[in-house]
Amino acid sequence: MILNFNLFRNKGMKVKETKCSSAYNKPPWIFKGRALYQFHLVKAEVAKAIIPKEFRLVEAFGYTLGGFFFANYNESPFGPFDELVAIAGIVWNPPTSHAWAARVYVNSDNACTHGRKEFGLPSQFAAFSKGSTQMINVAEIDGPVATSLYDIRLEPPTLKTNPLKWMALGPTIKMSLPSFSGHTEHNPQLLKYSCQIECRVKPTSPARVLGSSERFDSQNVELNECLKKREMSIEVMLSKPILALEFNCLKMEVHPPVVVSQGSHQPLEHGINT
Repeated sequence: MILNFNLFRNKGMKVKETKCSSAYNKPPWIFKGRALYQFHLVKAEVAKAIIPKEFRLVEAFGYTLGGFFFANYNESPFGPFDELVAIAGIVWNPPTSHAWAARVYVNSDNACTHGRKEFGLPSQFAAFSKGSTQMINVAEIDGPVATSLYDIRLEPPTLKTNPLKWMALGPTIKMSLPSFSGHTEHNPQLLKYSCQIECRVKPTSPARVLGSSERFDSQNVELNECLKKREMSIEVMLSKPILALEFNCLKMEVHPPVVVSQGSHQPLEHGINT
């Protein structure tokens, strides 16, 4: 079964709780739908250019585990919308490791605002357009400007469809996806949160990601720095896939984040040199 997306629509840190300031219902926030979670081998040098410098990257032989989470929510506090999260890699904060999002693309203004202010996510408004043969184009929207970033081709699954529908969807599992966020202009604090997921999961063929041919122009230093971060996110998406999991009957419960460390009025330094 092919995913059928309905588109267009550091070390020893102390943790303390932060209060929720969201106007979108009361937490926990519930999201329902389906998703593709794809794991990639991301070059450590690429991931280090995205994650905060005080974190230690979990790496081996010059690579870390990143990838992307591509979801279509038919129910959420913001109504139906689509989300693409480019995951730069895994960072270590004893006693556990957490993922770090390089970029989050959503086609909902409310979801974008909520992600930025409540969770300190690098959320961007985007257009998701579906072409033929399960090809999906993702374009970042900045005011009147739309920049096509990449095409995602959803491939047929590696396993044959089972005649029994409940078996075809895979077994039911419960899991937690812990993540760090923050260090942005909208939320300079360093935060951590987890997504509690219940779904049916099964392996599928990795999606093919084709990147945009556009490259940043180094003539403008200030603009160049912003585009460097977007460029690194594209590198994450174009890295080598090693495993893809299809999440069906997805229910994701997200609680408010907790503050790991206070920030300043400016985003804290990342690995990209200025």
